[in-house]
Amino acid sequence: MIRPVFAAATVALGLALPAVAGDLTAMSEAERAAFRAEVKAYLLENPEVLLEALNVLEQRQQQAAAETDLQLVAANKEALFSHPDDWVGGNPQGDITVVEFLDYRCGYCRKAWQEVEDLVSQDGNIRFVVKEFPILGEQSVISSKFAIATRMVAGDEAYKKAHDALITLRGDATAESLSALATELGLDAAAITAKMDSPEVAAVIDANHALGTTMQINGTPSFVVQDTMLRGYVPLEGMKQIVAEQRKDG
Repeated sequence: MIRPVFAAATVALGLALPAVAGDLTAMSEAERAAFRAEVKAYLLENPEVLLEALNVLEQRQQQAAAETDLQLVAANKEALFSHPDDWVGGNPQGDITVVEFLDYRCGYCRKAWQEVEDLVSQDGNIRFVVKEFPILGEQSVISSKFAIATRMVAGDEAYKKAHDALITLRGDATAESLSALATELGLDAAAITAKMDSPEVAAVIDANHALGTTMQINGTPSFVVQDTMLRGYVPLEGMKQIVAEQRKDG
């Protein structure tokens, strides 16, 4: 908390003392001491100035973060929206693209899953891209390997079945449980299992991790809605509002 308060105090000086005469660096030690005492006394008598400064500081930081995100999305559009290794659902010709970086073992990804499904189906004009982004341990990695291998072996429809099954899976994700899941879904369990540890599957995960690092993503779920970054879970109504704003701005 020290750094934000110090920064806010600096902003507060600008709010409280906009017309300081002279260059502070040109003051004598005695003059600087007197000035500091005056500032301290002012802030103690008017603590609301610090609260106002903290609000200004937060707004500036949020604006700077939003501008950085815009630049990151613009610089990585091809990798985000058009990579051939990604599954694309919803309306492939939709006017808004939503990209989700997800981990199948992430509680908030699981919470968001049905809401994202509802968003895409209710809207009808959203192109939905999934980025496999396992970051929560070995079960996350093996789950993503299973999903990617399923798409490589059996195609997009099979991937969607596997994706939905993994995000709702009860119990541990193991080689045995995923092989049984493949059989349950009517897929070739042996072929998928053989593909899971292939260099091609590893390359997809590595590329997504590298992109996530570039995009400064350190948690799941993370979304890109056209050119807006959403770092974390957003309820359905919030997602709808952001999509509407993107359409209006576009």
